Amino acid sequence: MIRVILPVHLRRLANVEREVSLNIEGAITPRSIVDALENRYPMLNGTIRDHLTHERRAFIRFFACGEDYSLESPDVVLPDSIAAGSEPFRIVGAMAGG
Repeated sequence: MIRVILPVHLRRLANVEREVSLNIEGAITPRSIVDALENRYPMLNGTIRDHLTHERRAFIRFFACGEDYSLESPDVVLPDSIAAGSEPFRIVGAMAGG
């Protein structure tokens, strides 16, 4: 069971609590997690990644075990603690401004 922590704007859109659990077969990657999220919560389609290119949106960041995976390949295999569910995968809405 994969644990995913969502930012508040995505929680409200999907009408879920802070953390959701997902069952994912195969390698646990940012792509497989977002695929599972979008399949389970179709209202999130296009909010985390672009509809056409499937690239991560600029103001969305991915974190696993305290490390930023935002600029890694979407197919990078995440640490075993994410796959085991002992650590959550965090999707964070980045801040911008000056």
